[in-house]
Amino acid sequence: MDINHRLAISYYKTIAVINEPHHIYLVQHQETKNIAIKKVLDIYNIDVYNYLYNNHIIGTPKIINYYEEDNKLTVIEEYISGVSLQDKINNTEISISDLYSYMHDLCNILKQLHSCNPAIIHRDIKPSNIIITSYNKAVLLDFNAAKYYSTEKSIDTILLGTQGYAAPEQYGFGQSSAHTDIYSLGVILKEMADVSDYHTASIDNVITKSTQMNPSERYKNINELQEALLSTTEFPDKTNSNLRSSRDYTKYIPPGFRSKTPWKILLASISYIAIIWLCLSMQVKDTYGVSLWIERVTALVMLLLIIASAFNYLNIQKLMPLCNYEKKSIHIL
Repeated sequence: MDINHRLAISYYKTIAVINEPHHIYLVQHQETKNIAIKKVLDIYNIDVYNYLYNNHIIGTPKIINYYEEDNKLTVIEEYISGVSLQDKINNTEISISDLYSYMHDLCNILKQLHSCNPAIIHRDIKPSNIIITSYNKAVLLDFNAAKYYSTEKSIDTILLGTQGYAAPEQYGFGQSSAHTDIYSLGVILKEMADVSDYHTASIDNVITKSTQMNPSERYKNINELQEALLSTTEFPDKTNSNLRSSRDYTKYIPPGFRSKTPWKILLASISYIAIIWLCLSMQVKDTYGVSLWIERVTALVMLLLIIASAFNYLNIQKLMPLCNYEKKSIHIL
């Protein structure tokens, strides 16, 4: 079977390096021309990948093919276009409705994983492993740290996870379980609440319970966490047309005003006023009347497009292929 899989994977040729240290590449099938992601892993659970290959989990990249050789796993998986949740957090692009929407998506993904028999524990849920697609849905990536839950073990034999998001039991204090992923979701919820300036009593209670040091003091399962979010007094009713209109409005707020931070709003206001004044008052040699105003408006639009591109306004960077690279130099280019 590995021979057939290796042959199938050989049709994918590397067209770009996404992350060389982690052996992640953008590849293209030579016949179908389909774009995909290729990963070469040295830490993985082959049983988990075998399950994901045969049973696609909605909200995760589809595993197209894989093979194991010399204690390394080569995986071809679906390419998901979008921006990472980490980028959105860094750029303060999380609205209140986004916060609930992303948490809802992640809970639904984890419910599928945890309902497997035995349950699959992701163990590395963090903003950089979550992609927000162009239609504003959260997709969970990277299952190299994932494992099956086992009642026969009291502690993890291999300590994996990312500092700041890994639960205490991932540092040798117990065994990873559904509570481990709940802890990571609690940390992510806190970061999104920080960015959107949305710390209410009910939201903070959800964060506190999710991130308890003792796993038994957290929510019993993802369903309970999701119900807690649904029951918060601030939970937006997605069927309410007024709220949908509000959500649509918030995404159009220009860069500088989305975070509601006073100094950022002041700086943005001064910058926009200066740009508008400079463009609409500029003079062009031997150009007058309507032609002059066309030049002025064109200059204004160009400058505003530069700002929109730099701050990924309305996810405009998804239209720029070079912005999909993690290397800062390429991204800036």
